[in-house]
Amino acid sequence: MNLVEIARLQLYLRDRFNDQALEVRPRTNKDDSAEVYIGEEFIGVLFRDEDEGETSYDFNMAILEIDLPEAGSA
Repeated sequence: MNLVEIARLQLYLRDRFNDQALEVRPRTNKDDSAEVYIGEEFIGVLFRDEDEGETSYDFNMAILEIDLPEAGSA
């Protein structure tokens, strides 16, 4: 992903999640994806997919069970 594409994705995600601390950063030696952070915490990876002339993006975020709140505490 180029820097213009990354900036557009960052604006979209900040608006969508209403969080100005969200940041999309390029990945070292990868041009088909970018990393997503909230502040300094890594939260996932954005992948670009091109198929039949159409471009789409897939946001992949792993959630560890240990990080989830206890049932009934939400």
